Amino acid sequence: MTVDDVKGMLVVGAGQMGSQIAMQSALHGVQVTLNDLSMEILEKAMKGNRGHLDRRVSKGQMTKEAMEAALGRVRLEPDLAKAARDADFVIEAIVERLEPKRECFAKLDRLCRPHAILASNSSTLMISQIAPATKRPAQCANMHWFYPPLVMRLVEVVKGRETSEETVQLVAALTRKIGREPVILRKELPGFLVNRILRSLAREAYYLLEEGVASFADIDRAVELGLNHPMGPFKLADFSGLDIGYNARLETYEVTKDPKDLPPKALEARVKRGDLGRKTGKGFYDWSREPPIPTAD
Repeated sequence: MTVDDVKGMLVVGAGQMGSQIAMQSALHGVQVTLNDLSMEILEKAMKGNRGHLDRRVSKGQMTKEAMEAALGRVRLEPDLAKAARDADFVIEAIVERLEPKRECFAKLDRLCRPHAILASNSSTLMISQIAPATKRPAQCANMHWFYPPLVMRLVEVVKGRETSEETVQLVAALTRKIGREPVILRKELPGFLVNRILRSLAREAYYLLEEGVASFADIDRAVELGLNHPMGPFKLADFSGLDIGYNARLETYEVTKDPKDLPPKALEARVKRGDLGRKTGKGFYDWSREPPIPTAD
């Protein structure tokens, strides 16, 4: 199969990642089915997508007609069996936990046509941990997008132990077709490229915080002004979702058993009390204010 044979795409999971992945694909002419547990979740996701595109129209970045055409290329289907029926390419974007992903891939393997490619948007879980739940490991790969998918250009394409070269090249070609830039990893490791680099920076930032060297707000300010990063590590964690970072660290620890990969105390405390960052209105920062202000521990 070549990229030209991908006529129908399925995105499983209509959270902020999955919904925007579906929208980005539809903007480039791909017919997409978006699946989640209920029509209510799906409609909420598409309302968010419409809001993003409305802003582009208001800024003159696209026409109203082009927006409506792209929105019309996304079909909403809460029944996974119906959603998977005609898919040539599937992107899984559900919760960042191994067992739910394995269960999802096992279902997709049964429901999808034999030629379909199954890709995971996981930010830390390796496809070789997920693909054994299927009978098509050669057709499984990581396709890791960055948040927000409608803005961020990079996609990490990761080859698993049994992923075929044909699959890797197809995923990379499809990434380019839908307006994003792939980098190919030919060796698996937890966190892939970008998150490993960010994790190293964040680990040092949490160490400095826990040692009482500086407040998280001052650490962020130092990184933003001294390294010219658009966001410091704590503000970025809030923006991405503290639960995402927390769960990713737990999954990495399950692989490495290295205590330094466990979630830092400051992160764990916020997640356990439900302060998950921007999406809940509070994390390291209070996002109800503009600009957001640091919160007290």
